[in-house]
Amino acid sequence: MQLTPVIAVHMTAALAALAVGPLALWARRGTTPRPRLHRAFGYAWVTLMVLTAVSAIFIRDHSLPNIAGYTPIHLLVPVTLGGLVLAFRRLAQRDIAGHRTAMRWLYFSACVVAGAFTLLPQRYLGQLLWRQLGLLA
Repeated sequence: MQLTPVIAVHMTAALAALAVGPLALWARRGTTPRPRLHRAFGYAWVTLMVLTAVSAIFIRDHSLPNIAGYTPIHLLVPVTLGGLVLAFRRLAQRDIAGHRTAMRWLYFSACVVAGAFTLLPQRYLGQLLWRQLGLLA
């Protein structure tokens, strides 16, 4: 697999979401909640996650176990989009605790866990990283 424009968009959006997510979560914590920052970083994070999920639909990998080019990591696309819908539904119902739980769970599963899977040696980003570190031939 090589770096295509779709992969570049996907990777950029995913890395940005990985960085922006904690800022959105932090802005509502502690004794001084920062609702404007929370909302700004939150909307930015949601936009990046939608971009990441939608761009993933157009990335296919036929070298890994797959169905029509879709690998098991593609299951995170509906999980991500469904999680965003759930989080905003909870917010519309004024269920702030449910919204918080959904967003934390979504950040962990769609950013942290998916990010860890992309670093596996047989994945594109994993190959780049492990070769650069000299741990992959």
